[in-house]
Amino acid sequence: MYNKVSTDLNFVEREHKVLEYWNENKIFEKSIHLREGGPTYTFYDGPPTANGKPHIGHVLTRVIKDLIPRYRTMKGYRVLRKAGWDTHGLPVELEVEKLLGIDGKDQIESYGLEPFIEKCKESVWKYKGMWEDFSGTVGFWADMDDPYVTYHNDYIESVWWSLKQIWDKGLLYKGHKIVPYCPRCGTPLSSHEVAQGYKDVKETSVIVRFKAADEENTYYLAWTTTPWTLPSNVALAVNPQEDYVKVRERGTDYILAEALVPVVLGEDVEILERFPGKDLEHRHYEPLFDFEAPPEKAYYVTCADFVTLTDGTGIVHIAPAFGEDDSQVGKAYGLPFVQLVDEAGLFVEKVTPWKGQFVKDADKHIVQHLHDSGQLHRAMDYEHSYPHCWRCDTPLLYYAKDTWFIKTTAVKDRLIANNNKINWLPATIGKKRFGDWLENVMDWSLSRDRYWGTPLNIWECAEGHRHSIGSIEELKSMSSNCPDDIELHRPFIDEVLITCPVCGKDMKRVTQVIDCWYDSGAMPFAQWHYPFENKEIFEDNFPADFISEAVDQTRGWFYSLLAISTLIFDEPAYKNVIVLGLVQDENGQKMSKSKGNAVDPFDALAKYGADAIRWYFYSNSAPWLPNRFYDEAVVEGQRKFMGTLWNTYAFYVLYANIDGFDPTRYTMDEDKLSLMDKWLFSKLNTLVRTVDSNLDQYKITESARAITEFVDDLSNWYVRRSRERFWQKDMNQDKINAYMTLYTTLVTVSQVVAPFVPFMAEDIYKNLVVNFRPEAPESVHLSDFPQCRTELIDKDVEKQMELVLEVVVLGRACRNNGNRKNRQPLAKMYVKAERSLDQAYLDIVKEELNVKEVLFTDDVSAFTTYLFKPQLRTVGPKYGKLLNRIRTALGELDGNAAMASLQAEGALKLTLEGEEVVLLEEDLLVEPAKKEGFESDTDKGVTVVLDTNLTESLVEEGFVREIISKVQTMRKEAGFEVVDHIRLHVEGNERIQTLVGTHAADIQEETLTDQVEMRMDGDAYQKSWNINGEQVLLGVKKMA
Repeated sequence: MYNKVSTDLNFVEREHKVLEYWNENKIFEKSIHLREGGPTYTFYDGPPTANGKPHIGHVLTRVIKDLIPRYRTMKGYRVLRKAGWDTHGLPVELEVEKLLGIDGKDQIESYGLEPFIEKCKESVWKYKGMWEDFSGTVGFWADMDDPYVTYHNDYIESVWWSLKQIWDKGLLYKGHKIVPYCPRCGTPLSSHEVAQGYKDVKETSVIVRFKAADEENTYYLAWTTTPWTLPSNVALAVNPQEDYVKVRERGTDYILAEALVPVVLGEDVEILERFPGKDLEHRHYEPLFDFEAPPEKAYYVTCADFVTLTDGTGIVHIAPAFGEDDSQVGKAYGLPFVQLVDEAGLFVEKVTPWKGQFVKDADKHIVQHLHDSGQLHRAMDYEHSYPHCWRCDTPLLYYAKDTWFIKTTAVKDRLIANNNKINWLPATIGKKRFGDWLENVMDWSLSRDRYWGTPLNIWECAEGHRHSIGSIEELKSMSSNCPDDIELHRPFIDEVLITCPVCGKDMKRVTQVIDCWYDSGAMPFAQWHYPFENKEIFEDNFPADFISEAVDQTRGWFYSLLAISTLIFDEPAYKNVIVLGLVQDENGQKMSKSKGNAVDPFDALAKYGADAIRWYFYSNSAPWLPNRFYDEAVVEGQRKFMGTLWNTYAFYVLYANIDGFDPTRYTMDEDKLSLMDKWLFSKLNTLVRTVDSNLDQYKITESARAITEFVDDLSNWYVRRSRERFWQKDMNQDKINAYMTLYTTLVTVSQVVAPFVPFMAEDIYKNLVVNFRPEAPESVHLSDFPQCRTELIDKDVEKQMELVLEVVVLGRACRNNGNRKNRQPLAKMYVKAERSLDQAYLDIVKEELNVKEVLFTDDVSAFTTYLFKPQLRTVGPKYGKLLNRIRTALGELDGNAAMASLQAEGALKLTLEGEEVVLLEEDLLVEPAKKEGFESDTDKGVTVVLDTNLTESLVEEGFVREIISKVQTMRKEAGFEVVDHIRLHVEGNERIQTLVGTHAADIQEETLTDQVEMRMDGDAYQKSWNINGEQVLLGVKKMA
């Protein structure tokens, strides 16, 4: 028979056993092999870095990424799900530097490049075991036995192949440009890396006085937020289209934008001249510093459209060595390039006052110097968002460097066109955040002046010729010193020389490695070592049908995937993408260790189990919205959905075992299904269709909420109303139908929820199906997703039952308001709704609400009325002297007639003391009022009126219901089994004893009582009760 089911909600231990079952029986592997020959559905797993621990946000990404492939597998698709590890780049190097107690490139090179690279290789696997345990515990299925690893030679070779494709298209070039640069790591960064490291900081901005060279006592006021760049100043810039003025303030003349004079100087100034910015072009000023005397013409005003009047003075200082805008102005005007900062971000020897200081640290000293020399007009605190290194947190500098770029600007239109083919969830990310990024795309700063990464596959000779290597075979064919077992990493690859195909001289590889984001963006083909092998597998699995990562990957992995696939294949790399929101604490704050509000994912999984956390993330809110993760929220979701489904399953198993019900030995008679059965099957198949359709469209939260609603209906409506069918003594066809309906529903639900809560679904399926059907799939995850049986969907049945449920909810509210317990029968209930109910549904309402008669009516005004009062705020000013009379007159109105008049005419008209008083809706306070003996409630266009008047007969029947309830409670408290028959003892209240005697047959049938005695037995389980004000002693004793 069925394994006994505990009703406790401790799912953790059960999940451990399921995980063991999966691993021992290789269920994941079988799910792949089972679908061989079927259609392919491709999922790409964004590779994590195994030298960092998983955090709670990784639970969200893992469970979303797991759900869709599970669903698609159950739909018959072959979903390979190759796991991957992101192993290169700054994150790894910085971890190794900490491990070795060294800091910076000089110390790395002193330590030795080869041993440093070996340490990097070791470091990337530091938490591999933890990641694998974490993935298994959370139920994330992926092929971790054969993952792709970005540092493996095969992977790097595929990356090289792709870069050669870009090189051959003329889109890979070396340029001397202003690039975002980390002085601590000593390398330029790409724009998508910069986008991940912005921080709000408070810094000092200054307005500086630049003395005009050809005018007495006149100064240009220029604004900057980077005082450290002022020693490299060579020009000023104004907007040629804006108006500028020379003004006099306290005897000194200043030049600045007219619109900003009130902000910068105030109103107490004299305007001497007004002129367009264009007229200032080429006017000279005196330099602030003399650290360098450039040979080119410098220190004059230039024109630039990027100068705005939103901040500052309308004049900005220009230092072409720092900042892309400055660099462009420098090129346009032939300005000198003054570089006074070294690659460590320190001022050089020439800058004698601040030599060797980090530029950001020198800001305050420069400001003080400007103040002391009279060159400072004003210094202000300035809060803004400033880029920091995404890995080491150092403020970035915009610094001129020789860097290798991919000319992504050349394929901008194709990037946008391919992005428009992608289904973004939510669409706003694709259209706005990501779309705007592409509209302003910059060339990809590809090279890194670092060590641990894919080496840039460009070789140069002394004559300036360059060649890109696209494979190991090509490398060996062009080299005389390439080892057979060459490792494609520094320092080994640096030693390999090739022969220049142009001049025949030796070529050496350039020293840079590439952006590790290129590595991860190349995974669609590099994971298969394409094009060197697995050509067919790659072509079957490109592009991806689905990917998902957190929102911070919008300008990370999402971008690198699209950029590379566009450059190489002119296709998007993925068709559908779910962008995930951040996981926050209970108060909506970002989690962090420093704040003490971070949740350890292993602690959470050990406490609640994976399914509870999975379900919370699926059902709480749309995946792209922030999720507030805290104990109470997870427990509530676990109780509301998992607890309800589990207890329903436990109910079935309990009674099926009692009756020895084997679903393979009985047949459901569909022609004899009860109304509740038909309704449940209709709802079940509607659920299957809804969830199937939603998941096909990646609507996860909508699916989860539909499941929650169905499980609530299953437990709190179908099972509750069908209990007595399971308690029947004989295994008649009605009881068989009840069992088969509930059995079929539970099995189907286990398959529907399998992608969401894979552990619990497995438990239910194995006990209900595998136990009895040896030919069935051994796991729910090897079964097919249920097919909707449309012939069982009856929308009329669903709509009528929906109205029943609405009426019952309103009726219960009326009972509560009228202080009438549900066990107290009532005579009548009136319902006003757009449709009526067939008799079978009316019978359900009567039974649920314990009323003798339910009447549908178009008019409930006989049971409800309205009270009218004047709105003093408006009526007082209009009819002050009549206010008391108006109040009295409104209190005497027929409420329903007055409401009808108000609705028809939009006003109430009264004649008081010969004067007509017109009261509009805004002049009236209207309150619904009940009539004595009736309670009413309204919702969703349905009104229920309950007659709460009691007759002696109704009161007596209410007593009997209460007695039955108390006896049932005592059976449970005494520990009796549901099938145990009892003897009932009643003592101490003549009225109760009389009622028990009169209604003995009803009481005995409902409580499995064989005998009733009007005296107490000392061996019986006894309890004193107050039943509707009557004190009585009851006893129950199991029959021998």
